[in-house]
Amino acid sequence: MKRAELDAILVAMLETAPGISDINFSVGRPPQVEAFGVLKFADSGTRVDKLSAYQTERIALNIIGTDKRLLRDLATKGACDCAYMVNEKARFRVNIFRQRGHIAIVMRKAQTEVPTLQSLQLPPAFKEVAKEKTGLVLVTGATGSGKTTTLAAVLDEINRNHAIHIVTLEDPIEYVHPHKKATFNQRELGADFEDFPGGLRSALRQAPKVILVGEMRDRATVEIALTAAETGHLVLSTIHTINAGQSINRILGMFDRHEEQQIRVRLADMLRWIVSQRLLPKVGGGRLLVQEIMGSSLRTREAVALGEGEDREFYSIIEQSEPFGWMTFDQAIAKAFEQGKVSDETAILYASNKAKMNRYLDDAKKRQGLESLDTSNLKLDSLSFAK
Repeated sequence: MKRAELDAILVAMLETAPGISDINFSVGRPPQVEAFGVLKFADSGTRVDKLSAYQTERIALNIIGTDKRLLRDLATKGACDCAYMVNEKARFRVNIFRQRGHIAIVMRKAQTEVPTLQSLQLPPAFKEVAKEKTGLVLVTGATGSGKTTTLAAVLDEINRNHAIHIVTLEDPIEYVHPHKKATFNQRELGADFEDFPGGLRSALRQAPKVILVGEMRDRATVEIALTAAETGHLVLSTIHTINAGQSINRILGMFDRHEEQQIRVRLADMLRWIVSQRLLPKVGGGRLLVQEIMGSSLRTREAVALGEGEDREFYSIIEQSEPFGWMTFDQAIAKAFEQGKVSDETAILYASNKAKMNRYLDDAKKRQGLESLDTSNLKLDSLSFAK
């Protein structure tokens, strides 16, 4: 198989269904696509019923090309990450990995157009995120929940409104940002820098005001990111966690026990926002993005510095701060239910607090019932008052 043949297969697979986010090549299965979160067989034009080990290996080698770093990572670590472009028609974030002695490939389709806060219909709080000058902003969630897309929209908002230098450290680059008011320098792991700690140290010497770190993977990256935030930079990054509390605990878990209190104090001072994301099945098909949004306040800083307790739980703090644009997952899901975007079964299934979600849904149904009641033709029986 030559690269031109692979490109033709990928283009054909992308045209098999709407909403395709991933392409999957696994031994013993035909080529597959993931559309709206569901994996489907795809007619790639090759009529392959089951991919062989040789075929997946040839696909992987065409993607890797002559990159010695990727070959070394695959051989020594069992996996490698890279970007792949198909004739300006599509861009992919690729993970090639070994499983049971064979090669498998998952290709995440990247959007070619940089998203905006408006196009993603993100809540007004994101306007405030883009106005931050210093500190740490984290976007968290499972793989495929849209963390990179959300951060790209925040960076675009900064790019439109501020004449500053922005440096990104990515693995790989997914959205190519044009220069607008800001000057953008985007660096890719492997091609432009060796590892995130080294790239971040280098970025501090490049006079940026905003630094994007693709992922907080290890202690060294977290430590340098905190230092960057403390020295007057705005640092944006991601973590694979499901909510604010778990994000704090994940960071603390990267450090020794005796360092915990010092890290808590530094985080309390530097954390500006934690946004956690989930994708829910949408009524009528597709998926809906819901977010937990937590900003910085006296109460959140106290909870970070001292740890959660009976009177300082992140869930309660966020829930009570709804007037400031914050929201828990349950509040976001309840709002989506009220707008008819998710079913009550989906709302309960994905709720963080199922008892509270039941109350939210009951209240929403009562409001909907009152709104649907037509009282325009009701008349009072005047005789009943005359008795």
